[in-house]
Amino acid sequence: MAPFPDFEQPLNPFPRYAAMRDSEPVFQDPDTGVWHVFRYDDVQRVLSEHATFSSRMGGDNPSETGQLFAASLVNTDPPRHRQLRSLVTQAFTPRAVEALAPRISELTDELLEPAVAGGATDLIEQLAYPLPVIVIAELMGIPASDRDRFKLWSDVIVSQTRPGADDSVHTAANREMAEYFMGMIEERRHRPGNDLISALLAAEIDGQKLSPIELLGFCSLLLVAGNETTTNLIGNAVLCFTESPGTAERLVAEPALLPHAIEEVLRYRSPVQSMYRLSAVDTTVRGRTIPAGSPIIAWIGSANRDGEQFPSPDEFDVERSPNRHLAFGQGIHFCLGAPLARLEARIALEAVLSRLPGLAVDPDAQLERMESMIVYGAKQLPVTWQAA
Repeated sequence: MAPFPDFEQPLNPFPRYAAMRDSEPVFQDPDTGVWHVFRYDDVQRVLSEHATFSSRMGGDNPSETGQLFAASLVNTDPPRHRQLRSLVTQAFTPRAVEALAPRISELTDELLEPAVAGGATDLIEQLAYPLPVIVIAELMGIPASDRDRFKLWSDVIVSQTRPGADDSVHTAANREMAEYFMGMIEERRHRPGNDLISALLAAEIDGQKLSPIELLGFCSLLLVAGNETTTNLIGNAVLCFTESPGTAERLVAEPALLPHAIEEVLRYRSPVQSMYRLSAVDTTVRGRTIPAGSPIIAWIGSANRDGEQFPSPDEFDVERSPNRHLAFGQGIHFCLGAPLARLEARIALEAVLSRLPGLAVDPDAQLERMESMIVYGAKQLPVTWQAA
């Protein structure tokens, strides 16, 4: 069996996942020593059992990116994880997120309006990329003039998960980003505002403030989680809706179905295809012994196509119920920003479906996957519609 993953069909890894679920659902790559799990029950277990499968990135010798995220929510275990999560929970409650809806609608209209009369655009560039970047930048108090740098750093971080990535580019971007955020943190320390960075600076856990590295970890995590996944959720949704005949028209006619359709997009084309863990103890998965200290990749994209959990898993069904997908993770690390991602996707897709009738992906487009093993979506998405 060839090492996993392979990138021969980067936008369609699903047949490869199916082959692995059938032949080697728990697989150790002989070249890297990394373990991979592919079936729903095993992926769910790896993501849920934090005492067995630790979230510490890179073990005792993390990469520079690992160091950047080492003190963030996504890479800490209890009890520190619980303390850190409690600090940002308030910013992402359903009420706090719903309060952002008018601004998200306003931004969506501003971004779409210039393209509506033209009948064609790159939907990633026009809407799916800038919308979540602007929303998370505004939440964090990032000046509008810095948004392009913000997006560049985010792209570099996710590309570091791709084999053969250029370490020198990543090291430079990581340092530049760290310096920028440390400057922003210092500025907010002296001149606090009504933003997430100021709120985190003021927060205390058991009478203690967050350390500079914890603050930096939060900023880095919010940057990536706050825009890459939502960009791809919107783009992946348009791919799903246009590939499935009659779906776009049905969603216009039955808008109440859109939230269900978004959940099916999350299952069918998960914006996050995999998550990293480290075995904290010797453990057994499906009869295979995984020694303590082993790196493990849990393939969410594969779990969400597992026929033992989802009938007709390779069919896109906007009415699928139940739909217990793992796109936002599981257990204590369930994505804190899930309500915001769902809200942004719903508002953006409502606008796209209602304002771009006859929406279709350009048949001549050569779609390419963004350069990441973890995050999944197309780099560009050229679309056409019937302009008024």
